[in-house]
Amino acid sequence: MPLPGKNALLGWVGVAGLLFAIPSFAESHARIVRLSDVQGGVQIDRNVGQGFEKALLNLPVTQGAKIETRSDGRAEVEFENGSILHLAPGTVASFPVLSLRDSGAKDSSVELMQGTSYLSFTGRNGDQFTLSFGPEHVAFTQAAHVRVQMNQNVATLAVLEGAAQVEGPSGPVEVAKKQSATFNFAGQGTYTLAKKVSEEPFDVWDKEQLQYHDRYLSKNNPTPYSYGVSDLNYYGSFTTVAGMGSCWQPYFAGAGWDPFMNGSWVWYPTGYTWVSAYPWGWMPYYYGSWNYLSSGGGWCWSPGSSWGAWNAVPVIVNAPGGFRPLRPPVNPVRTVVTVNRGPGLSNLGNRTVIARGSAGLGISRGSINNMSKLSQQAEVKGSATTTLRQTPMNSMANGPRSTSPRGNYPSGARSTGMSSHSNSAPRMQSAPSPGMGSSAPSMPRGAGASPGAGPRK
Repeated sequence: MPLPGKNALLGWVGVAGLLFAIPSFAESHARIVRLSDVQGGVQIDRNVGQGFEKALLNLPVTQGAKIETRSDGRAEVEFENGSILHLAPGTVASFPVLSLRDSGAKDSSVELMQGTSYLSFTGRNGDQFTLSFGPEHVAFTQAAHVRVQMNQNVATLAVLEGAAQVEGPSGPVEVAKKQSATFNFAGQGTYTLAKKVSEEPFDVWDKEQLQYHDRYLSKNNPTPYSYGVSDLNYYGSFTTVAGMGSCWQPYFAGAGWDPFMNGSWVWYPTGYTWVSAYPWGWMPYYYGSWNYLSSGGGWCWSPGSSWGAWNAVPVIVNAPGGFRPLRPPVNPVRTVVTVNRGPGLSNLGNRTVIARGSAGLGISRGSINNMSKLSQQAEVKGSATTTLRQTPMNSMANGPRSTSPRGNYPSGARSTGMSSHSNSAPRMQSAPSPGMGSSAPSMPRGAGASPGAGPRK
């Protein structure tokens, strides 16, 4: 493997000071999870004293945060173990608990305040997930897939896979697969149990998104983490590089592209963090290192051995000549500073033009089948033209499915904005200042109200 470049070495100097200032990773019980999909109007209260702001794709979700989807908005939150929460339009949900036990198992708690949510819980490694709605709650320890609808004083829990036991004023209520329970909060603990599950408008959206994750999660994954892997497998590919091992590159990148051309600097009380605008832009910015291939192959991402600091970018290795790191804003303005240097998509009649160097920016999940072929065309011609499917997930129903189900379901069941001032921001250069890609500092115990560390293996 080539020796680290000058920028990488400078990054390690800054990180060394950080290690003395922040408690060690093992002492932190705070976590971050991923806002993995944002469609339409979605707002987030990051619990940093600024109220609701426009939500950004790949924004870290921390303990105490709230997400609100407007009438045209939908959102997905992805957890470290592959569990997924979907929020349909008109939904408000909060995250009271995102923490780690001493054993390393994860405790997650979501409170549905209004609207419709879907939870697909994988039930792995002793993790526990609590879903609350009004005075009722379900503590999941085994894999399950449920839908909860809440409207004022009435809530309905439908079990699509697995099983659920509801606790609260109604007493323990067992809800089996393909059953639903409706709770009337104004009726002092009254409920009705139905041996069927009604179909709702956003069931198809939830199902198609889970099929996407199942399909692409089954491919190559040289990392011990689950979240973000399906997007890596869809938007790019892993290859073996001599002296480096497994290395990943996005499609539509090209030699002139760098990993920090599109994204935002987002302020937190602990400082600015880089939030990538690319649809795959989660794991490569908190884990491993970005390497520039001296052979002329451009930038590739190499997985590391452990999660890095949540508010630092990966180590930059073997940077090309003239490369200058992109620095966060010097004077904190407690807002979002947008960096927009790379191309995206453009329209040509009813066709879509994908430019070389766009690296997947603007391409919806599953909207293109032949990504690799189109990427090769763009590399040769400078762009590729195609038609994006309007319903990207529907055509996946007959495609290859994951050999690893989302969870081990009981009874034989299986898984089926923020404000921006980019105009006033200084011109950003090629990449953020390097951060950590190995053993990482994180937030102290009890700091869940502020951004915390990434997952622990």
